[in-house]
Parts: sequence; C-alpha cells; structure tokens
Amino acid sequence: MMDKEIQSLFDNAKNIVFLTGAGVSTASNIPDYRSKNGLYATDTTGKPAEYYLSHACLVNEPDVFYTFVKENMYYPDAKPNVIHEKQAELTRKGRASVITQNVDGLYGAADTKNLIEFHGNLYDVYCQKCHQRVDWHEYMQSDKHADCGGTLRPGIVLYDEGLNQSKVVNSVQLMEKADLVVIVGTSMRVYPFAGLLDYRNPGAKVIAVNQEKLNLGIDFTMIQEDATKFFSELK
Repeated sequence: MMDKEIQSLFDNAKNIVFLTGAGVSTASNIPDYRSKNGLYATDTTGKPAEYYLSHACLVNEPDVFYTFVKENMYYPDAKPNVIHEKQAELTRKGRASVITQNVDGLYGAADTKNLIEFHGNLYDVYCQKCHQRVDWHEYMQSDKHADCGGTLRPGIVLYDEGLNQSKVVNSVQLMEKADLVVIVGTSMRVYPFAGLLDYRNPGAKVIAVNQEKLNLGIDFTMIQEDATKFFSELK
C-alpha cells in the first residue's frame, strides 16, 4: 500500500523533478552498471569496465569500443515499464520533468515530455568526421560511415568527456523550481549528476525510491523498495 503522506506529496506537487538512473530500466531487462549482476561486474579482461565507455578507448581502440558498445549497450526490443510510464504521464500533465542518466531511449519511447537525457542517447548516432546524423541500424552493421569513411559513434557522454552545457543549465533551472524531487534507481554517486541536488529549491521535499539505501547528506525520505512496486501503487 502506498503511504498516504507520500501520495499526498505527489498530489500536491506542481513541479516534480525525477532524477533517475539505470535502476529504472532493469525492469525492462536492461542491466544496470554497478550492481552485482551489472555491466561492470561481468568484465573478465582485467581492465576497469569504465575504460570501455571512455573517450580514450574510442580514440585508441575504436574496434574494442565498438564491439563493447554494440554487444552490451543496445537493447532495441526493450519496452518502457511502469516507472517510465507513470513518470511520463505526470510530464504530459505538465506537472513533472525527468532528468535521467539513462542512455537507452526508453523515456522517449514512453512519450516523456520535459525530458533531459543528461548523458545523451545511444540511438542518436553521428559521424565524427562529417558530423552527419546516421540511423542507428547502420551503426549496428559497421562503425564506418558509408558516405565519408569517418568513424561513427553514439551521442552519449563517455568517461573523460565534457557534458552538454545547455543540458546542465536546463537541469539546474528545473531543480531551482522543483517543489518535489524524486530520486529513482540511482546511487547518486556519479558527478556532476549527483551535484544537481545542491541546486534544489530550498523548500523542495526530497524522496528516494531505491533498492539500496542512499546516503545523500541532506534531509530526505528513503523508500527502500522496488521502484516498480512503488510506481504501480502511485495514483
């Protein structure tokens, strides 16, 4: 059963900001990164798993980067789950925004409005040489651009790369206006995403819905349960 107090926070909020991470998409059968069965736990090569999603790997070992991304990151048959859908519904009512670390495109598939994909989107592929946008299906066949021979890449933020500054500014503005901040499916340990909390409206309530307990160093309500259960019960 949904706690009445929590439900009333949602009912009364006019500017909800959802801060979300990989835990949202695990119910859509996309593995997260850092849990015991996550993407970073399955590596056997001895290199830190983050290396394969780094700018250094893309530049120095493009074939290794391409193979890793193609085999581990794309789940084109995945469908949005109840978490995406409930959040998307609130955005379509003009009552919420979503700032997500996820690059899997599922929020877009759920018709989410006011969406900021903080780390980009895997399905937004472009050529590094001529900067032309390319259909992601082509990228699944080859990382070489058929038109110019340049190397294709997904439009995601890799380790050692800077963020899109307009996304950062827009995210900060949303946080400043929020009356309710809801953290879902993220450990809030990856910066600068985790730093967005510092820009929250001083009057905003903060809730975290996560399988593992979070230590945020601020006053917040921890709901330690499966987010699919929580959002299924949210009216």
